[in-house]
Amino acid sequence: MNNTKDKHDLTFLDQYDFGNCLVCGSCSNGCPTTGAPGLDGWDARKVMRMLANGLVDEVVASNFPWLCTGCGRCTSTCPGGIDITALMGHLKKLRPREDIPGTLHKGMLNNLETGNNMGIPKKDYLEGMAELGQELAEECPGFYVPINKHDADILFFPNSKEVYGDYEDQFWWWKIFYAAKENWTVPGDNWEAVDWALFTGNDEANEELARRKVAYMKEFAIKRMIMPDCGGGSYGCRKGMSKLTKQDPENEVGFLYLYDYLMEIIKDGRIKLDPSVHAGKTFTYHDSCKHGRELARNYGKGYFDEPRWIVQQCVDNFVELTPNREKNYCCGAGGGLWPMPFEDQSAWHARIKHQQIEDSGANVVVVGCSNCRDQIMKRIPKYYEGCGFEVKYLWQLVAEALVIEPWDADVAKESEAAAAAQWADLGIDPDSIEY
Repeated sequence: MNNTKDKHDLTFLDQYDFGNCLVCGSCSNGCPTTGAPGLDGWDARKVMRMLANGLVDEVVASNFPWLCTGCGRCTSTCPGGIDITALMGHLKKLRPREDIPGTLHKGMLNNLETGNNMGIPKKDYLEGMAELGQELAEECPGFYVPINKHDADILFFPNSKEVYGDYEDQFWWWKIFYAAKENWTVPGDNWEAVDWALFTGNDEANEELARRKVAYMKEFAIKRMIMPDCGGGSYGCRKGMSKLTKQDPENEVGFLYLYDYLMEIIKDGRIKLDPSVHAGKTFTYHDSCKHGRELARNYGKGYFDEPRWIVQQCVDNFVELTPNREKNYCCGAGGGLWPMPFEDQSAWHARIKHQQIEDSGANVVVVGCSNCRDQIMKRIPKYYEGCGFEVKYLWQLVAEALVIEPWDADVAKESEAAAAAQWADLGIDPDSIEY
């Protein structure tokens, strides 16, 4: 076997004191991936001992780092204080790019080359925004999707899976912006919310994606960006932006998380909510690992109470999953595991989440992450019987409870004129779009 040091830069291992590993098994006991199909005895403790003994090649060649959702339970329970979660990310970086499982690497390259993971052409993206905006304007007079708007107060990044297929899922945020009379915009280029560079261990690409967001905000003089709803997307964005700010404090831009934004417009009375629309159902909330435990551990502030407060403004009957908050279990989709070709292992990871939901008696599971939503809505019911629950985005819950007051006729006409001018400048004729 070739010497690992000849092939990889292993200096990153110097920051981990494997002598602190007590071989106690806390990491593997806290990891829902332990025992997954095809692992053949692999678990976090075994990986730690292999790394301590220099067997890096064997770990890199295994699937174990790719089955890690990055949930952080191992790190939070390690008595030796070893950041196993970050270590798994480093191990992903050592895999040859052509050997990365599934479509993650291709999607990341698409993002760098086209501005989104799916390589959606700009014309298709703009036409979709124009057409869907017109559709929503039938319900919300004056609505349109503002592209590249200067001096906007809020910048919002779409998720390519919604732009590509789950079109009307975009309406939830759009209705909230409409009701709040928000001065918002979305990018015309480099608009992808999800950061697959984080999932593939590509630090350079992660930094580049963040650099584009920062540059866009400065170019268009935007006050604040809402961190992408995808847990990995927002975590990756925060990671890249933090590196840029350390390089040059001038790179710092204003941002807030979706929970901050929703709380802000509710408390300021900019939107009105009617909880009665959700009467007769019991709701629970699933804590996203990256928005909660990992954000708290790495940046000092996780979101636990905020989403619960938002949910309770929209519903009358709320129950908790057990455990919850910092102790919550991952849904099994994190770390890019949702789109990777390891569905059986991802579903195994999700067995605990399924049991949590069943035990809660909830009719509706509310989530704050797009991958969590797809996992709980689609994969868990595929593998486990008796999943008689719905899954809703937190912003969907808010949008459904909105008391929407149409804009004044004069304001709506001004907005319609602005929309016509925008689409003309972008070379898009909304009335001629055919699908």
